[in-house]
Amino acid sequence: MEINIQKRVLEANETQADINRRFFRDNNVFVLNMMSSPGSGKTQTLCRTLSQLMPGIRVGVLVGDVCTTNDAERLEVTGAKVSQINTDQFGGDCHLAANLIFDFAKPLGCDELDLLIVENIGNLVCPAEFDIGEDARAVVLSVTEGEDKPLKYPLMFQVADVAILNKTDLLPYLDFDARLAVENMKKVHPHMPVFEMSAMTGDGFEPWIDWLKLKVFEKTGR
Repeated sequence: MEINIQKRVLEANETQADINRRFFRDNNVFVLNMMSSPGSGKTQTLCRTLSQLMPGIRVGVLVGDVCTTNDAERLEVTGAKVSQINTDQFGGDCHLAANLIFDFAKPLGCDELDLLIVENIGNLVCPAEFDIGEDARAVVLSVTEGEDKPLKYPLMFQVADVAILNKTDLLPYLDFDARLAVENMKKVHPHMPVFEMSAMTGDGFEPWIDWLKLKVFEKTGR
């Protein structure tokens, strides 16, 4: 019974994801689904990303959390359009489903955006299973998490189009093998670009920004 229920949930999500995809295509907006475990530095990465993209690229952000508006408040300071999605009212889901993305994206004004970033709920399992109609998926892994995470949670890295190895400024103080972490990512997704950087200091940030700009320009023609 549990398997059948899960199958129906995923099928319903896929149907809504296709609706989302058409909606985003009609509005000519590139959608990035950004995923990670809690504490990877995803919000700090987005804050620095927005500061380097705007105002040349019009950006909106949907922020997913079980509770609180802490991350949305940090991102609003950048001047981007930001909307908070809290899942505690929906049972505390550990991922953002396609129907929630549609409900919150429409009033954000996608016709006035070039890029919509979805900061998914911190979790290396559930978000990877749910298509939200995005154009690309990014996964953030920090050097405080362990080199084996891509092997322990392979689906997250298999479905990602790009990976970020974050908090490299902490490498001198940790027993962490960055080379091994990247190697493990490549084991589960051989051709995926991996950007090693520090969202705190900005070191190594440029290749990530170049990749994202290229994706946005390819879809929007701007």
